[in-house]
Amino acid sequence: MTGVCQDRVVVVTGAGQGLGRAHALALAAEGARVVVNDLGEAADTVAEEIEAAGGAAVADRGDVSDWRYAEALVGRAVAEFGTLDALVNNAGVNRDRMVVSMTEAEWDLVVKVNLKGHAAPLRHAAAYWRERSKQGRPVAARVVNTSSGAGLMGSVGQGNYGAAKAGIAALTVIAAEEMARYGITVNAIAPSARTPMTEAVAALADRMRAPEAGFDAMHPGNVSPLVVWLASAESGDVTGRVFEAEGGTISVADGWQHGPRAVRDRRWAPSEVGPALRALLAEAPAPAPVYGA
Repeated sequence: MTGVCQDRVVVVTGAGQGLGRAHALALAAEGARVVVNDLGEAADTVAEEIEAAGGAAVADRGDVSDWRYAEALVGRAVAEFGTLDALVNNAGVNRDRMVVSMTEAEWDLVVKVNLKGHAAPLRHAAAYWRERSKQGRPVAARVVNTSSGAGLMGSVGQGNYGAAKAGIAALTVIAAEEMARYGITVNAIAPSARTPMTEAVAALADRMRAPEAGFDAMHPGNVSPLVVWLASAESGDVTGRVFEAEGGTISVADGWQHGPRAVRDRRWAPSEVGPALRALLAEAPAPAPVYGA
């Protein structure tokens, strides 16, 4: 039997550990040829693990938030395997801090790695696929981005991380519209799983701990089947969506919606605004609570 990603070439960023590693292994198990990106030797270890299991993989070390490296990463996939079919943007870091205590370096690093680290590979992969489309060659390209509940709902102590992850969700829906004409779909996941980042958060330690027996709901591999399917040719009718995944649960996450309106045929007086807004808020659904609130 062949897998749902048989012979598809997929780049997975931040694939040396955690969710990225789980995605790379799952993609390879479904027949994909994988470019394993990470900063250090862990990328080589995962690529070797895939090859030892009979799959095809190469490691490529580098910082995906570097514009030139991101272009080279796309080129590496094409040079090694002849094409590129999917990009799984997974690389990320966090530096948790209340906004009032956050340093400029903590803000800049998290936004750079998470948000720019998605935008740079996406930009160069899209350019490759657009050129193929203009040449009249078939394109069934897929991008799977990684947002977070911190970006969708907000999370106390993660202003930098949440802002970057919210930006990824916005980038996803925008890119999906821009790239549809070229045969490219763009979706995002908001996963909850045990990773080096989540294990380091004291408030999550008990929840993330593996059970002694039974289903390990926080195992990162639980998220990977969703990623594999979104990276496959089968998912071509799904784009511009965000999916939450945890344990055995997959759900659709909807973003901002236009809500109730109050309309005047003239400019509002400041004294009128308060009563109007309170009436609108009484009609509108309550927002999802911020994590940690």
